[in-house]
Amino acid sequence: MQLGLGWKLHGDGSTPRAGEVVRPDERLSWGRTVGLGAQHIVAMFGATFVFPLIMGLSPQLAIMMSGVATILFLLLVQGRVPSYLGTSASFVGGVAAIREQGGTSQEVTGAILVAGAVLAVVGLVIHVAGARAIFAVLPPVVTGAVVMLIGFNLAPVVANVYWPQDQWIALIVMFAVIVMSLALRGFLGRISIFLGLVFGYALSWVFDRTFGQITSFDAAARDITTRYRVNWDSVRSADWIGFPPETTTAADGMSVAGWHLPDFRLAFVLLVLPAVIALVAENVGHVKAVAEMTDTDLDPVMGRAVAADGIATVVTSSVGGSPTTTYAENIGVMAATRVYSTAAYYVAAVVAILFGLSPKFGALISATPGGVLGGITVVLYGMIGLLGAKIWIENRVDFGNPVNLVPVAAGIILAIGDTELQVTDEFTLSGIALGTIVTILGYHLARRLAPAHLRGAADSSTSLVLNEPDMYRADPQDDDRDRLRR
Repeated sequence: MQLGLGWKLHGDGSTPRAGEVVRPDERLSWGRTVGLGAQHIVAMFGATFVFPLIMGLSPQLAIMMSGVATILFLLLVQGRVPSYLGTSASFVGGVAAIREQGGTSQEVTGAILVAGAVLAVVGLVIHVAGARAIFAVLPPVVTGAVVMLIGFNLAPVVANVYWPQDQWIALIVMFAVIVMSLALRGFLGRISIFLGLVFGYALSWVFDRTFGQITSFDAAARDITTRYRVNWDSVRSADWIGFPPETTTAADGMSVAGWHLPDFRLAFVLLVLPAVIALVAENVGHVKAVAEMTDTDLDPVMGRAVAADGIATVVTSSVGGSPTTTYAENIGVMAATRVYSTAAYYVAAVVAILFGLSPKFGALISATPGGVLGGITVVLYGMIGLLGAKIWIENRVDFGNPVNLVPVAAGIILAIGDTELQVTDEFTLSGIALGTIVTILGYHLARRLAPAHLRGAADSSTSLVLNEPDMYRADPQDDDRDRLRR
């Protein structure tokens, strides 16, 4: 099997000329390739360790395993689809529900592992039967609804966990992220989440020196405490070089995230399975966007890419790492530079692994103040939810048709309200899982019962458009259009 490791030098190895792109099997000079790899690291950096923090997993392990996952992905797609595999946001809602029900980190990663295996199977189905086989079961109206309910189900997590820890820092960081995402040009605008985290971290330190300690809800202690916003005790004691530590239980009974073997509970698996639908959407959209930008037919490798992400998630979660997905932030870097070389991604992956070998780095990230996460999660969770609306708009889903409107309306409300359905004394469906099941089954039931003219109208949108390729084709030198690309 070809592994896609033999890169041809593009031109003289310098910046591509106007109208040219550096294809996945090409590269620039190694010096420039290393520089591009560094850009990809910065682009994925913020979200890749923010989401493990939110899910109660190890950010140090997540960064390391994201590098491993990226290399595995590139090998499985034979170097034809350039991508960085960072931590997936689609699992955050399901993991939050698991944690709320007392689930351990081992049970969280066990559920994620099963979801990864299911995604790999879906990829094989796409490879054999084509993408339309999946879209027949999950048309755009259903996919958009599931993505939306995953995001909006997380609103109580912001309101009850992160925001109360430091409401003023959260408010300032929220506005800072909004301003930076729109006011900063090009690459800096794409990493606004990362910049917001750095800004919030520094602002918390300034508030500690200016206003002293804060008395508020402490998520770690699950109680109101008086403390400094920034606590670096664990950073000072951490080693500079070493593998991520094993998951342990602290003296207060709280789990300290590290590497561990997964554990499995069916009820928890069902809570994260809806994320598979979102991951199919993300991966297919990524492949379509890259195909358009490089003017290459990547449909034959689409199923392989979806399966590769599933396999990567199985590998990362088998040691306690985070779920993975292709990153739109890195598509932005490729669009701006016109360099789609997988060599740059191998460089980024190796650097990420090296970061993961520093416990000091992991402790620094884990010490991120809760108020900072409050401001960031307001934006991130809302963006996840609105991506569902984006899928509806791009596929022209008609909500004047009750086949689309009624089941989706019911499923979204059940999910956002975190409604429970007690199946047995030991098994309960709730929130995202219940909303997803109602949306999928309700849609297909409504479609079967509907009159022919309504059913035909619903069938008119079945080829899922997930990432509008034209949004990445604007002139990278035009700052105003560059912001639109994001």
